[in-house]
Amino acid sequence: MRSLASLLFTATLPFALAAPVEAQPAAAGVPRPEVGVLIAHPQSVAIMAELPGRTAASLTAEVRPQVGGILKVQYFQEGGEVAVGDPLYLIDPAPYEAAFSSAQATLAKARAALPNAQSKVDRYQALSKQNAVAKQDVDDAEATLAQAKADVAVAEAALETARINLAYTTIRAPIAGRIDKASLTPGALVTASQTTTLTTIRTIDPINVDITQSSRRLLDLRAAIAAGRIRLSGDNVRVTLKLENGGTYAQTGTLAFSEANVSQTTGTYTLRAKFPNPDRLLLPGMYVRAVVEEGVAENSFLVPQRAVDHDQKGQATALVVDAEDKVAQRVLKLGDPIGNRWRVEDGLADGDRIIVEGKQRARPGALVKPSEVDVDDATGEVVRRDQGASLAPAAGPSASRVE
Repeated sequence: MRSLASLLFTATLPFALAAPVEAQPAAAGVPRPEVGVLIAHPQSVAIMAELPGRTAASLTAEVRPQVGGILKVQYFQEGGEVAVGDPLYLIDPAPYEAAFSSAQATLAKARAALPNAQSKVDRYQALSKQNAVAKQDVDDAEATLAQAKADVAVAEAALETARINLAYTTIRAPIAGRIDKASLTPGALVTASQTTTLTTIRTIDPINVDITQSSRRLLDLRAAIAAGRIRLSGDNVRVTLKLENGGTYAQTGTLAFSEANVSQTTGTYTLRAKFPNPDRLLLPGMYVRAVVEEGVAENSFLVPQRAVDHDQKGQATALVVDAEDKVAQRVLKLGDPIGNRWRVEDGLADGDRIIVEGKQRARPGALVKPSEVDVDDATGEVVRRDQGASLAPAAGPSASRVE
């Protein structure tokens, strides 16, 4: 005879087996979670590197005297702009004026002796043809004429030296630019080529920016170029600047040159960019961040950073919606960040619908209701296009391009 428990189990078994079948219609009626998606398309993406840099004057001249004496006058205004050839200082010119006058007199004396020596030579040479004068006398007269000509040449050189020294008493600007404060004032004694500078002039329009880049990044870039993933952007590489206060410099610069050696202490090499600086906003010594356009990556995808997660292995992942509106997870190979987006080198295909909103409601393998959205590049915020509208599996003409 069956026990009471056996009878009860046999009686309830049909109901237990039938329960899931009866619950299926209710489960099918559960609405799919809504998610916002962007449709990915490959494109050419400029590879930008943000690197540290320092501003430096394009030209620098330390002003020193080339003759000695007492400073008499300072012509320039400290901190002002000077042009090439503008007078800066006047050294007492009196001794040099006297030396110039003396050199003029010496030259006049030497020139005065020249006609008499020339006349004597001409006369002796004529007499020598008639054997009326000794050959020795002719040689002596010619030697005297040569000495007179040499005296004139020496006097002319001395006069030119005196003229140059007199001109050096007015110290002039060798370059155009902004002049620093004066280190010596009128009344000071200066000497030729002294170590102490009188002042310094710096040309800051245009201004240079010296940028440092790691040698490892250089090797990675060249490997990508060799593999065909990146092509060079050509000559006249554009450079933009981010300032210390977070602002962006309005002027665009160009890359001037790069060093041919790597520092053994820092493992970096230097690039130099040149920027126009008409408003004198940039001053030498400022710290800046330079954004350099290194090349162009073909067939790349730009994905909002909010769409990318990392799994337990540290791999970058994103959720996509397939043609059946089912969620799938993709492992991505990320490149450099560009603004609020990641450059994706591998893991996506043209037309993939990437979930950027509602990821917490989506699980791999689950069915969802996708609607197309935009993402503001400046803020990273999602902007809906169609409230609750379902997207077709393939990207149509109105599909949002991930840029």
